[in-house]
Amino acid sequence: MFRPRTYKPADKMSDLICENYVMLQVLSRFGLSLGFGDKTIQEVCEGNGVDYKTFLIVVNFLLEDSDRMQDHLKDLSIPALMSYLKQAHHYFLDFQLPAIRRKLIEAISGSPEQQVVFLIIQFYDAYVAEVRKHMEYENQKVFTYVEQLLQGQNPDAYNIGVFARHHDQ
Repeated sequence: MFRPRTYKPADKMSDLICENYVMLQVLSRFGLSLGFGDKTIQEVCEGNGVDYKTFLIVVNFLLEDSDRMQDHLKDLSIPALMSYLKQAHHYFLDFQLPAIRRKLIEAISGSPEQQVVFLIIQFYDAYVAEVRKHMEYENQKVFTYVEQLLQGQNPDAYNIGVFARHHDQ
């Protein structure tokens, strides 16, 4: 059975990208640019002020989609992960979802069934509104809460258990 490769700090960043082009989005969300030549993952990350351990945890988790990454969570940088998640939210809300809407409109615009076209767009817009609401809640409440904890504060107004009870797939 094929098992995806687990990437390590000494692996070449170019190998990661060549073998998994979808990781370009991960580079972008960590603020890493192309043009790294033969540098290793650790060299590229450190040269750009990115925690390479967190970068590798995210990359390997996304590629493996397994719980084997539990052993590496002690190496996770919460600020680096928060930055990654904020950038992921920005990408989906400000780029990906609007691009999907444009393609959807393009695909159905010639339909003679204008009522169906309207319903499809209305459904999509309602879906996007829910996604936006969810991500903005995380941006405003959850991320702020975590940042306060990282600063040594213990906010009484919010508790991660509230988020966990209401969060689902």
